[in-house]
Amino acid sequence: MAGRFFRKSEASERVVALQVPEPVPPAPGAQAAYEQPDFVNERVTLHRFLIDKINLSILDTMEEDEIHEELRPLVRSYAKEHNFPLSASELDDLIVSIGDEMLGLGPIEPLLDDDTISDILIVGAGTVFVERFGRLERAKVRFKDEDHLLRIINKIVASVGRRVDESSPLVDARLADGSRVNVAIRPVAVDGPQVSIRKFAKRPYSLDRLVDNSALAPGMAALLAAAVEGKVSIVVSGGTGSGKTTMLNALSAYIPHGERLVTIEDAAELQLQQPHVVRLETRPPTVDGRNEILQRDLVKNALRMRPDRIIIGEVRGGEAFDMLQAMNTGHEGSMSTIHANNPRDAIARMEQMVGMAGMPMNQTSIRAQITSAVDLIVQLERLRDGTRRVTSISEITGMEGDVVQLQEIMRFKRSGIDEEGRVLGSFRATGIRPRFLDDLQAQGLLLKSDHFDPSKEL
Repeated sequence: MAGRFFRKSEASERVVALQVPEPVPPAPGAQAAYEQPDFVNERVTLHRFLIDKINLSILDTMEEDEIHEELRPLVRSYAKEHNFPLSASELDDLIVSIGDEMLGLGPIEPLLDDDTISDILIVGAGTVFVERFGRLERAKVRFKDEDHLLRIINKIVASVGRRVDESSPLVDARLADGSRVNVAIRPVAVDGPQVSIRKFAKRPYSLDRLVDNSALAPGMAALLAAAVEGKVSIVVSGGTGSGKTTMLNALSAYIPHGERLVTIEDAAELQLQQPHVVRLETRPPTVDGRNEILQRDLVKNALRMRPDRIIIGEVRGGEAFDMLQAMNTGHEGSMSTIHANNPRDAIARMEQMVGMAGMPMNQTSIRAQITSAVDLIVQLERLRDGTRRVTSISEITGMEGDVVQLQEIMRFKRSGIDEEGRVLGSFRATGIRPRFLDDLQAQGLLLKSDHFDPSKEL
């Protein structure tokens, strides 16, 4: 093994610094017997030494444990030669971090492996924040400098065939596990590269799991599951970070496995469990500004691919018109997400986006299209305590004059805040039964009458 692991060559420019813990200050009034040094520069030198020695071409063929075992004698020898005061556990940490830098994403690799973290927010090379259980906290990791961070960024975007540079300083990408990545670099990011990573759970959320987390009530989950199976067209609405994509993934589990699905996204992140899924992804323009493929192009193409349902990750422009057309032409049960603060705002945003398509339609015609296409709006909200909840399930029932009629079926009713700042409340039905209930019953999808009783908690 060792014979094929080593090589002699020029030091690689990809060598970068690793995760380093912040120095621990001595207790007040006490003299520190040992002040933990900062080995950033030494680790850079160590990387150059290792890259010069290691045969990079065989790294992909080796298991992680094998790589660490091969690195161990090299790192131990280098640390001894350069008088690094490392304990056995610190030496192991150094070996692991070197492996992360070579095979993973360097300092943030441990954060990606931490299941309690939902968001990783990099604010320049020296500052990283994470979100745990809805609360932001600063992480004890950092990058050596801006060049180090840019190398990791380029590693991410290059893996999905995208680029980021001064001419194209904004980019959406994804990690291998589907986690969403947004990057902004200079000149638009004044203080250096800004990276936002929305992690995806290794085990996709189901409606049952969302119920266990109090994101919605069992009665709500039963209604939504029956609606998806019964081909009711649904729009999931909410603000940034409210859990729209998570909800879309959970709902998609109830689509029958015999159907052909086409998903359309800017950065592919949906985790559908069906066996017959066609995944389409937009493409940014090339350096000369050509060959861009928009969501609207993909929706038009999807209609020629014989889909049973079309699932759009998020509508934010003229593709809203094509989505409504799809829902109106035999693709009932299609789903999408939209940024809006409440169901009424979601309808207004769809109107605006259909107008962006440039079609010669007046306001009444646009609203008629929306009324005919969309059956259900599921509103999500991220509350002040960091929890995410379904705050409303509303049905579009038709038009009265030129006004779209909405009726709320279920809602989250807030009752206050406890001593720890957690939002209190209960999930309640309004007493209104959805109009599509008869259609569901005709398909054998029966719902308990208790789900619509306003006197009981759902």
